[in-house]
Amino acid sequence: MHPAFSSFRRSSGQRALRTAGDLCQEVPFVDAEDSNSLVMEIFSARRDMGSLAVIEGLRPIGLINRDIFMSQMSKPFHRELYDKKSCIAFMDKEPLIVEANVSIESLAFRTVEAGEKALVDGFIVTRAGRFSGVGSGLELVSAVAEMQAEKNRQIMQSIEYASVIQRAMLRASDETLSTRLTAAAMVWEPRDVVGGDFYHFAAFPDGWFGAVADCTGHGVPGAFMTLLASASLSKALEQIGPRDPAALLSAVNRNVKGLLGQVNNAAGGPQSNDGLDTAFFWFDAAEKVLHFAGARIALHILSPDAAQLETIAADRMGVGYVDSRADYTWNLRTVPVPEGSLLFICTDGLTDQVGGPRSISFGRRRALDLIREHRAESPSSICERLRGALADWQSVQARRDDLTFFCVRI
Repeated sequence: MHPAFSSFRRSSGQRALRTAGDLCQEVPFVDAEDSNSLVMEIFSARRDMGSLAVIEGLRPIGLINRDIFMSQMSKPFHRELYDKKSCIAFMDKEPLIVEANVSIESLAFRTVEAGEKALVDGFIVTRAGRFSGVGSGLELVSAVAEMQAEKNRQIMQSIEYASVIQRAMLRASDETLSTRLTAAAMVWEPRDVVGGDFYHFAAFPDGWFGAVADCTGHGVPGAFMTLLASASLSKALEQIGPRDPAALLSAVNRNVKGLLGQVNNAAGGPQSNDGLDTAFFWFDAAEKVLHFAGARIALHILSPDAAQLETIAADRMGVGYVDSRADYTWNLRTVPVPEGSLLFICTDGLTDQVGGPRSISFGRRRALDLIREHRAESPSSICERLRGALADWQSVQARRDDLTFFCVRI
């Protein structure tokens, strides 16, 4: 078991559920028949007490707020008038009273319902209806904050472990890129710990297959979609092989729609509308020909003697969505690629990032111009320049989306 996951399991199992009893303080109290002079003595002796419980037959009936009581008793002649009278004259007759076994979550909701006075005066804790002590509103807020911080920590631990799983999904592709496509570079940066972009590369004796995809969403929902879409692609590759990207797109489209129930006119209607934009490509090493099929993600090629990058357009049909026809056939484009050419592909996390002096998108043209300007450099150097240019462009703006781009020299 991965260490991050095992520590997450231990921490979540060891922490006991906190209750109102954990916040209960054993403090002095007064009987309903006791006088205000006794209340004055207790408050004078215990300056740490913000409120004092009033009991009748061991059952609480009210709370006396320290500040209100002292303010009233400091008025002219109030000591003479009220010292010997019953303390119920200054008590709140409807305090928040909870049993010791009430959870902190339930106590927090009841405190909100009771209003501001419950936070200021605190609350009375009972056991089997009998007075046990008083809880502080400030300590309740602190306990709720601590519990929320613990929940957030556990959530982050689980997301970090999900990142381990997502990166494991990409490991085989990384090995292909490092051992078989040595003149290639990949940048993959989730906006959050996990993301909705993924890639897939596989080498064969007669060529190599590549895919770059942008699934619906980012963060955890996007990461779930990458697992589903990647599994669909792996299944299609086993059944069809890597040499027909258009047929692979159709197979992934049907599989994603079926797995998510995203079929028009399905009984009860579709429960979601998720999918992916992607580009699949097969490079025939012997013929030096690229076979490409794209779903809203284009491919860019810079030949050694070309002045500008050539853009191989993608179809405007997404993969797996409710409106993506199950029988749709993507166009297969076959492009000769001279030796020394650069291939570039990216998701919209690069082009759509807002920044610059006018807070506008980085844009496709800016990226392609940078590639053309540094065409003599290695793909890894070009990708680093793109990453740096994007960071400068983004500046103080928030990252909008996951970032993925790929560059290879044939």
